[in-house]
Amino acid sequence: MGDYLEKNGKTRAGKFLQGLKGVAPSILQLAGTITGVDALDDLAKAIKGDNTIAPQDKETALELLKMDLAEMQEVTKRWSSDMISDSWLSKNVRPITLLSLLFFVFVFCFLDLFNTITVAPIWVELFKQLLMVVIVAYFGSRGIEKYKKIGK
Repeated sequence: MGDYLEKNGKTRAGKFLQGLKGVAPSILQLAGTITGVDALDDLAKAIKGDNTIAPQDKETALELLKMDLAEMQEVTKRWSSDMISDSWLSKNVRPITLLSLLFFVFVFCFLDLFNTITVAPIWVELFKQLLMVVIVAYFGSRGIEKYKKIGK
């Protein structure tokens, strides 16, 4: 997923479309389920075929979609180059990150359970957000990759 999507929970185009009045609910639903490049292409087709969006707003939405698409493609290229690399660390950085975050969460939960330490709410929120991003990026991207392979 792109950085903008991770930080805001929506793509640039999705955020723009939500602000417009009279946009077809099917387009807004499609914008809310974007998880990859193919979904952005589907959204672009839906926007182009919609008659309720003003031409100027369509143009703006499509430009924002291009920005979202470029960002997602760059992330995909980065992950692909990591997998091609001969470095063990670059190939395993995502699973290591996931495992280390889970490990620390379990340790903090265990220590908090026995009143050894009290975990401050700020750390709970931080780990919650980090884990959500990492788990969605790791399992979501792997699920999409496998789904595409099966579809072909």
